[in-house]
Amino acid sequence: MLMLALDTATPAVTVALHDADADRTLAAAHQVDARRHGELLLPSIDRVLSEAGRKLADVTDVVVGVGPGPYTGLRVGLATAEAFGAALGPRVHGVCTLDGIAYATGLEEPFLVATDARRKEVYWARYADARTRVGEPAVDRPADLAARGGPGELHGAGAAGEADESGAEAAGLGAGFEAGVAGLPAVGAGAVLYEDVFRGVRHDLPAELSAPALARLAAERLARGEELLPPQPLYLRRPDAQVPANYKVVTPR
Repeated sequence: MLMLALDTATPAVTVALHDADADRTLAAAHQVDARRHGELLLPSIDRVLSEAGRKLADVTDVVVGVGPGPYTGLRVGLATAEAFGAALGPRVHGVCTLDGIAYATGLEEPFLVATDARRKEVYWARYADARTRVGEPAVDRPADLAARGGPGELHGAGAAGEADESGAEAAGLGAGFEAGVAGLPAVGAGAVLYEDVFRGVRHDLPAELSAPALARLAAERLARGEELLPPQPLYLRRPDAQVPANYKVVTPR
């Protein structure tokens, strides 16, 4: 299985070509520029394929980060993945961007991932470990998030439906499950940006998603027989642009 993994849900444009059968990343590219996702993505894909000596037609699976993320950047990666799927026929899979960041940490304890959502907000999710998300991703102001308790639904490895108190305990959450999140270890650019709120920021762990981690996570889930997400965006909030409610008609009737 030859995987092309890509994500544009954060300021980073990250791409990797991954041989899932050998568990080996053949080539990768990573650039950070929040305003140039559309300009950088296709050249990055071309460079990765060239470095690996492969063609786009060799790709059997495309893995794309589905966010959450800002509308403009997120749609670049998703539209590209969908176009490859329609034109060349590879399977197209979605993976939550926050899950990819969490997976790269390798942590075996409860922690939180937060990315910058702009507007003084963060996209965030809570994890029992690097493979197990607790609840759905959300968008909040860091100050509002600091005192919030954890949600009660488990996602990821070992998750099955909603978790009760014993389920949270089995996932390794312990007493921290009912506590606020401010004191948990935190990773991601959002946690770094609001370090005055997220007091447990882990500067030694990746702050951004890497496409190799996204590919390895997807390959691991597929090997377990899990169904991945459809390649549809997790926006979590309405776009800034809105159709005016009372605009002036200037065309002749």
